[in-house]
Amino acid sequence: MTKPCMSDTPVETCRTLTATLARVGDKWSMMTIVSLEHGSLRFNDLRRQIGISQKVLTGTLRGLERDGYVTRTVTTLKPPRVDYGLTDMGREVLGPVRSLAGWALGQTERIEQARRRYDELRAETLLSEPSPASVDHRTTNSIRSFSTASSPS
Repeated sequence: MTKPCMSDTPVETCRTLTATLARVGDKWSMMTIVSLEHGSLRFNDLRRQIGISQKVLTGTLRGLERDGYVTRTVTTLKPPRVDYGLTDMGREVLGPVRSLAGWALGQTERIEQARRRYDELRAETLLSEPSPASVDHRTTNSIRSFSTASSPS
């Protein structure tokens, strides 16, 4: 028997949930969905509006189209015209995305406070570590040579 990942939710359901949230929670996916809220856009218009590279937007749009959030419409003109728009599911996800964004914006101060506390504690910990004069240099050199050997060239 597999252990549930949340309360009584089966692991397979959690994996599906994680994959879905990873798609709509991805920075570029969110921005793409919100950018298409008011209607279809051509690729370059969408790219300029979001401020995203061509490669990243292409991958994002393919993933959103594959998962059913976005449609891709090719119009046979010279040159061909390609428009992207939201599907019903893409429009439906706007509500939860906006709720999550509102919640996140409401947490800004708390997050900043937590980061300051963490950074202060981290700085105190670093200050209380042994001075370089008391460090065993054989260990330091072993660590240094390991990190040099294992770092990509």
